Amino acid sequence: MRVRHGAALCLLLLSACDGREESAIDNLANGANATQVENNVRAEAQAVMEPLAPPAPGTPGGLPVEPQSVVEEDAVDPKGAQGAAQVVQGYYGLLEEKRYDDAQDLWNQNSAIGAEDDVRFAARFRNFSEVHANIGAPGDVEGAAGSLFVTVPVQVYGRLAANGKPWYRLRQVTLRRVNDVPGSSEADRRWHIESIGPYQPPAQETAETGNAISATDGLLKKP
Repeated sequence: MRVRHGAALCLLLLSACDGREESAIDNLANGANATQVENNVRAEAQAVMEPLAPPAPGTPGGLPVEPQSVVEEDAVDPKGAQGAAQVVQGYYGLLEEKRYDDAQDLWNQNSAIGAEDDVRFAARFRNFSEVHANIGAPGDVEGAAGSLFVTVPVQVYGRLAANGKPWYRLRQVTLRRVNDVPGSSEADRRWHIESIGPYQPPAQETAETGNAISATDGLLKKP
């Protein structure tokens, strides 16, 4: 309990001096749950932080503008490209809810990240107080050696835990599933995340943008 009180008081010292910290200290003194008080103070502090404002599609740092129409959820083929995009949407939704074990289950279990220890996987996100994502239109499904692959662009954004500052990145998720071949299991035929890396624009898009400078230039190559 001493540790939780200490964390709450640290947050109080960082909050705006408008009387809210005094109220929180009173709540602690009156036996209020320290974790709840800490969460309330954090929520109030975030309310006055710089708002999250990811760049719009088609602008530097934003997702590419895709001409294809939005596919209704009930019309999505789970084995097609839109089905893969739904897996990506579910993955970042789980990260947003901090359900790291469930999120890791969407990785290929034979990949380096999919095979990581649960604690190590969760530690990948400890520097963020919140994580969100906008999912772009998937690319075409491609086949190789009995496997199918597809890439999905993602605009990941969130808030750094250390200082509350916004954080934005364009990423590209590669998913894989086994083709519908005899002997493959139902699990094999579902999309799983194979890798996540920097967004790689198609050759046509690169030619159109020329030497345009992106808000994420110089940052995408960092691991």
